[in-house]
Amino acid sequence: MKFLIIEDETAAAKNLRSILSTITPDAQILDTLDTIVDSVEWFKNNPAPDLVFMDIHLSDGESFKIFDKVAVTSPVIFTTAYDQYALKAFQTNGIDYLLKPLQEKEVQRAVEKWRLLTGSDRKDYAEKVGNMVSEQQDEKQSFLVRFRDKLIPVTQSEIAFCYTSEEKVYAYGYNGERYPMEYTLEALQGMLSQKRFYRANRQFIIARQAVVDVSVWFGSRLSVNLKVDIPEKIIVPKARVPEFKQWLKIGQE
Repeated sequence: MKFLIIEDETAAAKNLRSILSTITPDAQILDTLDTIVDSVEWFKNNPAPDLVFMDIHLSDGESFKIFDKVAVTSPVIFTTAYDQYALKAFQTNGIDYLLKPLQEKEVQRAVEKWRLLTGSDRKDYAEKVGNMVSEQQDEKQSFLVRFRDKLIPVTQSEIAFCYTSEEKVYAYGYNGERYPMEYTLEALQGMLSQKRFYRANRQFIIARQAVVDVSVWFGSRLSVNLKVDIPEKIIVPKARVPEFKQWLKIGQE
């Protein structure tokens, strides 16, 4: 058996390797990768492993983007720290997920589930992953936020952008209200629909329907103008410009 680990937390990766060495001593860990970029290159240049353990939230984005850039034909067991947003569909369709911190009995259960799959089941995994990820992220998820003296639900369609400053994160509505969020911007990036939201830079995640227009900025960067007031100018870094343009283009099709 040949396994691949995609995990950006050193302690979590070490814990998983230790568990696998205990429950599957005959397995070979081919590599441990911590970014989308490195993972895409690995899949392009290496034979498919028998099984992949993949963290959902990586340092350079959510791991689902790997499937957009390269064909992954191996079965995948996802790991996540956010149980309420775990892809539950994976449990009923042969693709599993594990909640961090990983426990030996849960990893063993997932590996045994994988072992019971037929060759045909394993071959269909890549397509199943892509379809289920798309369906999950298109659902209208809502966030329970504290607003004045109440807790209210705020849906994705009500959010114009999310912004972080001084270690605090807020979601701004089209109604002009600001809602404090209990998640980091990185976590929200994985919870919001990729089709409707884009991580413009370290401070902002913006909604497509909130975009009015885009201006060319210094250094081949872009300045994004929204329908609502913003706390500071939204600048898309040069490195993200091609991806940002493609995101806008897809929304117009």
